[in-house]
Amino acid sequence: MRLAQHKDIAPGLNDLVGYGRPASTPSLDEMWSVWHKVTAAADDYLDTLTPEIMATHLLGGRGPMDENVGTTLLRTVYHYWYHTGEASAVRQLLGHKSLPEFVGNMDSAAYRPDAS
Repeated sequence: MRLAQHKDIAPGLNDLVGYGRPASTPSLDEMWSVWHKVTAAADDYLDTLTPEIMATHLLGGRGPMDENVGTTLLRTVYHYWYHTGEASAVRQLLGHKSLPEFVGNMDSAAYRPDAS
Protein backbone atom coordinates (compact mmCIF):
# COMPACT_ATOMS: atom_id res chain seq x y z
CA MET A 1 0.00 0.00 0.00
CA ARG A 2 2.82 2.38 0.78
CA LEU A 3 4.27 2.26 -2.73
CA ALA A 4 1.10 1.78 -4.75
CA GLN A 5 -1.26 4.09 -2.89
CA HIS A 6 1.16 6.27 -0.92
CA LYS A 7 -0.71 5.34 2.26
CA ASP A 8 0.45 3.59 5.42
CA ILE A 9 -2.68 1.58 6.15
CA ALA A 10 -1.20 -0.12 9.22
CA PRO A 11 1.36 2.14 10.91
CA GLY A 12 3.81 0.15 13.02
CA LEU A 13 2.95 -3.21 11.45
CA ASN A 14 6.35 -3.64 9.83
CA ASP A 15 8.08 -2.88 13.14
CA LEU A 16 5.91 -5.50 14.86
CA VAL A 17 5.93 -8.38 12.35
CA GLY A 18 8.01 -7.28 9.35
CA TYR A 19 10.74 -9.17 7.54
CA GLY A 20 13.83 -9.64 9.72
CA ARG A 21 12.04 -8.64 12.91
CA PRO A 22 12.19 -10.82 16.00
CA ALA A 23 9.45 -13.41 16.40
CA SER A 24 6.36 -12.06 18.13
CA THR A 25 2.85 -13.14 19.05
CA PRO A 26 0.60 -10.17 18.42
CA SER A 27 -3.05 -10.25 19.41
CA LEU A 28 -5.19 -12.24 16.98
CA ASP A 29 -7.94 -9.61 17.22
CA GLU A 30 -5.42 -6.87 16.37
CA MET A 31 -4.01 -8.78 13.41
CA TRP A 32 -7.49 -9.71 12.15
CA SER A 33 -8.46 -6.03 12.25
CA VAL A 34 -5.30 -5.03 10.36
CA TRP A 35 -5.93 -7.81 7.81
CA HIS A 36 -9.40 -6.42 7.06
CA LYS A 37 -8.10 -2.86 6.69
CA VAL A 38 -5.21 -3.86 4.43
CA THR A 39 -7.25 -6.17 2.22
CA ALA A 40 -9.99 -3.54 1.79
CA ALA A 41 -7.38 -0.98 0.71
CA ALA A 42 -5.78 -3.57 -1.59
CA ASP A 43 -9.15 -4.27 -3.21
CA ASP A 44 -9.58 -0.55 -3.90
CA TYR A 45 -6.18 -0.46 -5.60
CA LEU A 46 -6.59 -3.72 -7.52
CA ASP A 47 -9.90 -2.50 -8.94
CA THR A 48 -8.01 0.34 -10.68
CA LEU A 49 -5.46 -1.85 -12.44
CA THR A 50 -5.44 -1.97 -16.22
CA PRO A 51 -2.99 -3.72 -18.57
CA GLU A 52 -1.31 -0.34 -19.08
CA ILE A 53 -0.83 0.21 -15.34
CA MET A 54 0.43 -3.36 -14.88
CA ALA A 55 3.29 -2.57 -17.29
CA THR A 56 4.42 0.48 -15.27
CA HIS A 57 6.83 0.51 -12.33
CA LEU A 58 6.10 1.68 -8.80
CA LEU A 59 8.41 4.34 -7.41
CA GLY A 60 10.47 3.37 -4.39
CA GLY A 61 12.90 5.43 -2.35
CA ARG A 62 15.58 5.15 -5.03
CA GLY A 63 13.40 5.51 -8.11
CA PRO A 64 11.41 3.00 -10.17
CA MET A 65 11.28 -0.55 -8.85
CA ASP A 66 13.00 -3.20 -10.98
CA GLU A 67 9.81 -5.22 -11.47
CA ASN A 68 6.70 -3.82 -13.10
CA VAL A 69 3.36 -3.75 -11.27
CA GLY A 70 2.15 -6.96 -12.95
CA THR A 71 5.24 -8.93 -11.96
CA THR A 72 5.06 -7.57 -8.41
CA LEU A 73 1.42 -8.66 -8.23
CA LEU A 74 2.35 -12.16 -9.42
CA ARG A 75 5.18 -12.32 -6.87
CA THR A 76 2.70 -11.42 -4.11
CA VAL A 77 0.20 -14.07 -5.23
CA TYR A 78 2.94 -16.72 -5.37
CA HIS A 79 4.15 -15.62 -1.93
CA TYR A 80 0.68 -16.21 -0.48
CA TRP A 81 0.45 -19.59 -2.22
CA TYR A 82 3.79 -20.56 -0.70
CA HIS A 83 2.57 -19.80 2.82
CA THR A 84 -0.77 -21.49 2.16
CA GLY A 85 1.16 -24.62 1.20
CA GLU A 86 3.20 -24.40 4.37
CA ALA A 87 0.06 -24.12 6.48
CA SER A 88 -1.50 -27.07 4.66
CA ALA A 89 1.61 -29.18 5.24
CA VAL A 90 1.58 -28.39 8.97
CA ARG A 91 -2.10 -29.31 9.18
CA GLN A 92 -1.34 -32.64 7.47
CA LEU A 93 1.56 -33.31 9.85
CA LEU A 94 -0.76 -32.58 12.78
CA GLY A 95 -3.11 -35.27 11.50
CA HIS A 96 -6.00 -33.03 10.46
CA LYS A 97 -8.51 -34.88 8.30
CA SER A 98 -10.73 -33.81 5.37
CA LEU A 99 -8.47 -30.93 4.36
CA PRO A 100 -9.55 -28.99 1.28
CA GLU A 101 -7.77 -29.88 -1.94
CA PHE A 102 -8.40 -26.54 -3.64
CA VAL A 103 -9.20 -22.94 -2.75
CA GLY A 104 -12.91 -23.36 -3.38
CA ASN A 105 -15.60 -23.10 -6.01
CA MET A 106 -14.03 -21.10 -8.83
CA ASP A 107 -17.20 -21.14 -10.98
CA SER A 108 -18.46 -17.95 -9.36
CA ALA A 109 -15.04 -16.24 -9.61
CA ALA A 110 -13.96 -17.36 -13.08
CA TYR A 111 -12.03 -14.86 -15.20
CA ARG A 112 -14.19 -13.60 -18.04
CA PRO A 113 -12.37 -11.12 -20.28
CA ASP A 114 -15.60 -10.13 -22.02
CA ALA A 115 -17.39 -9.24 -18.75
CA SER A 116 -17.72 -5.58 -17.90
